[in-house]
Amino acid sequence: MENNKEELRENEEVLDQQEQNQENSKEQESDQEQVAQEKVDPIAKLEGELAEMKDKYLRLYSDFENFRKRNAKERLDLIKTASEEVLRDLLPVVDDFERAFKASENEGDAQKVRDGNQLIFHKLVKILESKGLKAMDDLIGKPFDADMQEAITQIPSPSEDMKGKVIDVVEKGYTLGDKVVRYAKVVTGA
Repeated sequence: MENNKEELRENEEVLDQQEQNQENSKEQESDQEQVAQEKVDPIAKLEGELAEMKDKYLRLYSDFENFRKRNAKERLDLIKTASEEVLRDLLPVVDDFERAFKASENEGDAQKVRDGNQLIFHKLVKILESKGLKAMDDLIGKPFDADMQEAITQIPSPSEDMKGKVIDVVEKGYTLGDKVVRYAKVVTGA
């Protein structure tokens, strides 16, 4: 009986070892599965982050393209209508010219026609000055400035002190703020 008991104990020990081995093998398999899942999970996680970043990028790019198109359209509209205010202010001058033409048909006195034309001219100049346009005045006798003037010819100077200076203005120059809109065409002394 003692042999039987010992055999039973040995069998129990063997069974316990087999159970432990099975448990160990199951643990190893679950560890392997967990390692495999951990390998898959970072890849899946990175793929998810990549998809999210792509979506954000596409939305941002789309927003930027819409902004760029809207900005370009607004700029074109601004360019088209930028001169609207100036033109609206010039329309009364055009009306005055039309009235002057009608009035000058029946008028025999040239002085009255000239005076009317001068009034219209001064009105036009005031409108242009209110928009920032300024004529380059008092150029005769001043040194030639290539940044503001265009020399169309050179003539012998009437005196030594007029060499390199403006002798005559053929066409007035104009500035708009600090920018030259039209260069003055001048004759300089040599």
